[in-house]
Amino acid sequence: MSIDVTRESKSEKLQNVSKYIEKVLSLVEKEQITEEDAAWITKETVDGFREYVNPGFLEYRKTVTEGGQFAAVEWSDNGACFKDVNGKEYIDCLGGFGIYNVGHRNPKVVKAVTDQLLKHQALHSQDLLDPLRAMLAKILAEITPGDLKYAFFTNSGTESVEAALKLAKMYSERTTFISTTRAFHGKSLGSLSGTAKGMFRKPFLPLIPGFRHVQYGDIEMMRKTFETCALVGEDVAAVILEPIQGEGGIILPPEGYLKQVRELCDEFGALLIFDEVQTGMGRTGKMFAAELYDVVPDIICLAKAFGGGVMPAGAVVAKEEVFKSWFPNPFMHTTTFGGNPLACAAAIATIGVLIDEKLPERAAVVGEYFLNELKKAAVGHEDKVQEIRGQGLMIGIEFHKDEIGYEVSKGMFDNGVLVAGTLINSKTIRIEPALTISYEEVDKVVSTFKKVLENVKEV
Repeated sequence: MSIDVTRESKSEKLQNVSKYIEKVLSLVEKEQITEEDAAWITKETVDGFREYVNPGFLEYRKTVTEGGQFAAVEWSDNGACFKDVNGKEYIDCLGGFGIYNVGHRNPKVVKAVTDQLLKHQALHSQDLLDPLRAMLAKILAEITPGDLKYAFFTNSGTESVEAALKLAKMYSERTTFISTTRAFHGKSLGSLSGTAKGMFRKPFLPLIPGFRHVQYGDIEMMRKTFETCALVGEDVAAVILEPIQGEGGIILPPEGYLKQVRELCDEFGALLIFDEVQTGMGRTGKMFAAELYDVVPDIICLAKAFGGGVMPAGAVVAKEEVFKSWFPNPFMHTTTFGGNPLACAAAIATIGVLIDEKLPERAAVVGEYFLNELKKAAVGHEDKVQEIRGQGLMIGIEFHKDEIGYEVSKGMFDNGVLVAGTLINSKTIRIEPALTISYEEVDKVVSTFKKVLENVKEV
């Protein structure tokens, strides 16, 4: 009897799940939702995060927003903005941590993905030769700096870093890596070993052995580390760096630093890995930040904006001499979904938009205007704002105290502008909008920042 009851109850449960799915998909199908729909979506979202996702997200939202704004639920997006379920529009200056370089729902990227999905195939068989992967790899070989040539495709930034680390190990069989303070390279175990923030690292110690951290920007400390490693027989396989540190607080390298790192790597026979997951794809005013500093790495890591804000996608591109260790057995490092047709279509279209619309060049010009206007807005508030710095449309506003940054973020969100702190340096909020952001939208962000700054009391 109990078995029959269990079966019946399971059957009823599945019927209820089916009805729930039907309702959710009917809402997704709608171009416009009603107030009643919005209320239901908001309740289901908040309850779902509390009971089934992670209630910590709700507590976080309460600390970084004003009043009931913590329950803002995003629903649609376009251009440099997104809307919540109630129709309130926000200028997105967080940009999914920098994924919307070509804008939200760029029509050319959406079309490429839709065409691939409707007319060809969504995923690949894994055994035959998939054409878009080959075509995208060729494009990357053409646009990446220097003699970078072979590409391996991933789904995210941390996966790109993992692939780069494994590639470096296979190339030389060395096992020592040099990373830097304030670095952020991801949160899977290998990439986390290169990441610098103790809060993310401590619960998972011990991490991958062989990682040494040195002060970012201190070339003498790096040289001494190289020398020490060589003396004790732990020669360095690679240095991994963000050309401009993103999560560390938008930290620009000292003049000549990256070239000096390149020279050190050459001197000691180590590889140079540039983590351009955040700086790549036009963000800094060049297609890749490496071009700003006239330095060619041996391996470059890409993700975030690589999929055009439509598909999760990443890549590692390496010199032939480095990559060829994977030639004898291409199955040494694989991923089921990396380089799938939908992701490749998105990346190809994204690169096309960046080139055709000259978005890297636009980022340089608009970014300089944005940076200067923010600095003007902060005049008279030097007791709150420590520094405003950046390159292209990768800008950081650093405050004297974390609390001031939190209050500014709250105030800006309440006034329709989304910003957030960086993961390593919580005193700094980032400005990373779409590279398509209009001057009118920039001016609105600046005026909002100025108004909020004037109303924030020193804490």
